[in-house]
Amino acid sequence: MDTISEERLEAPPAGAPCQTGSVPGPSPVEIEVQRLRRLIEAQRFAEARAGAAALLAAVPENRDVLYACAHAQRRLGDVSAALETLSRLEHLHPRFSRLYQERGFCHIALRRAPEAIEAFQRAVSISPALPVSWSMLEGLYRMTGRTAEAAQAASQAARLRELPAEIVTASTLFSDGELARAEELIRAFLIKNGHHVEAMRLLARIGMESDILDDAQLLLEGVLELSPDYHAARFDYAQVLLKRQLYVEAESQAEKLLAVERTHRGHRTLHAMTQVGLGRHERAIEIYRELLAGATQPAELHLSIAHLLKTQGFTEAAIEEYRTAASCRDDYGDAYWSLANLKTYRFTDEEVTRMIAAEARASTSGDDRCHLCFALGKALEDREDYQQSFQYYSRGNALRRASSAYQPEHIERNARLQIEVCTPALFARHRAGGAPAADPIFIVGLPRAGSTLIEQILASHSRVEGTRELADVPRLVAQLQGRDSRYPGILSSMTGEDFRRLGEKYLSDSRAYRLMGRPRFIDKMPNNFRHIGLIHLMLPNAKIIDVRREPMACCFGNFKQLFAQGQVFTYDLRDIARYYRTYLDLMRHWHAALPGRVLTVHYENVVDDLEGSVRLLLEFCGLEFEPACVSFHETRRSVRTASSEQVRQPIYRDGLTQWRHFEPWLEPLREALGEALTRYRE
Repeated sequence: MDTISEERLEAPPAGAPCQTGSVPGPSPVEIEVQRLRRLIEAQRFAEARAGAAALLAAVPENRDVLYACAHAQRRLGDVSAALETLSRLEHLHPRFSRLYQERGFCHIALRRAPEAIEAFQRAVSISPALPVSWSMLEGLYRMTGRTAEAAQAASQAARLRELPAEIVTASTLFSDGELARAEELIRAFLIKNGHHVEAMRLLARIGMESDILDDAQLLLEGVLELSPDYHAARFDYAQVLLKRQLYVEAESQAEKLLAVERTHRGHRTLHAMTQVGLGRHERAIEIYRELLAGATQPAELHLSIAHLLKTQGFTEAAIEEYRTAASCRDDYGDAYWSLANLKTYRFTDEEVTRMIAAEARASTSGDDRCHLCFALGKALEDREDYQQSFQYYSRGNALRRASSAYQPEHIERNARLQIEVCTPALFARHRAGGAPAADPIFIVGLPRAGSTLIEQILASHSRVEGTRELADVPRLVAQLQGRDSRYPGILSSMTGEDFRRLGEKYLSDSRAYRLMGRPRFIDKMPNNFRHIGLIHLMLPNAKIIDVRREPMACCFGNFKQLFAQGQVFTYDLRDIARYYRTYLDLMRHWHAALPGRVLTVHYENVVDDLEGSVRLLLEFCGLEFEPACVSFHETRRSVRTASSEQVRQPIYRDGLTQWRHFEPWLEPLREALGEALTRYRE
């Protein structure tokens, strides 16, 4: 069973350049990895093992070197050493499908059929495009009398044999996280072969993973035009629409899928997600509860239900669901972090002990470990064990930063371009442009600066609706940007009519989130501070409020926060400080170029003088004073941010100085902030 012709180490494909980013020439390590692959393909296993051992001394955690080493060890008959190498590889790279395929061959060599089946099953669960694993499973199932499963495995293997080899290889590369190589191979295939729905769908999935959602959407629309009954592609298309916050369109696609197969669990889950996006929380909870019956992984469903209960303000019910999710899987980091993220929950001794054990366990995934670190940071902070708390916060941030491609230079360059392009002269030239509606109130600034408090105050007014952190402005920016980085430079060549169309599109697209019919609504996307020039040009009568917080408190608040997505600048103290300084530079420009158009609200002032701050906010927005805005914590509404529980309580001063408990470890932050420590008040 060991001499399968397809069994080989993947060689780097050749083809068109990758579009998800520039690909530099191979490094010395990559060149050596390619040499190891050639040695293995030539069956020179002893040389490959020796070369891999030498290379591991320099790069002991390199995935491809460990894989090559294990493969060579097995082929030389040293199966126990191969299994040991694969265990190291799994600890470092648990989502690498081919390591489990290699482990399956090791167990076959040892005549361990059950263990081999388990390994090959794990391989195809990560990458369904492994024909060797499916073929091996077919033989193993038949040998153990599992005829129905054997037939299914044979069918999967046959389907893969019908596909072009480039698509099968690229699919495995994609599943193993090698997006650049997968894209390079699949683009070359499409250039040579033209439209092919499987290749187009795979390229779209690569785009989804790389957050190039506009291209992914266009590709999937092309696939569905060619093959309207391709349900897997329609499912992907609905997911792209969800990611782009096009919830009405996503709901339409989910309903088409349900019309074909009403009981399909994936389609029902997709439908629930569209209901969440549209603010229909009760209906979403109803669907999730229905899905609990027969669920093999109920933890995720309990977590989704808990999130919705929290959003609606049903805190105690949410806590029970979070704890149930954690009980379903004791290393489920997201459940523990969600409890910590309530900000008001206090962990029991037993829960803390369980989290510490799960975080230290070698089998815990990187994502779960990251969530557990942030949860433990909060749990130990509440117990006033600040040193240990900071260690866990730091470990969690390091894990998240290591998986991020964040480059502060990109943000700083964009800010400089905004200052160069968005001049008083540009605004004067388009004084009569844009859409005249005064409906939106934009709340901008940094996360953890107090923007949710300001939103809650304003949304307590009878004429204002709080929506969410809308993605509409970033989506318009992405369209203006294009592939050739035209934004913000393109603003100089646009007409007043262009800006009017953009403003009307924003108003039209955001209408789906205005469920209460109030004349004014809030867009609380904090990063919109980078696009105030565009906002003014397309919506000159919109109100813009900048919520600002003392830099040490704000920056450390971000460091303690694990964001579900985005905000990738928050996982390193120096990165946070650079971002805060860039924010101050850009806000200084907006105040100079658009005098009086932006109201700066200092969080500390709101805490010190709530009613005075409320009156200032309402006056700026052209709204009459209403006492409900002062008693904002009594307002019942959905709140989606990390501060949801805090804004349901009366205002308190403790948050102003919490960071000082960690002051002994924050000197790098203070140093990196520099003169921002005083300039933020200008």
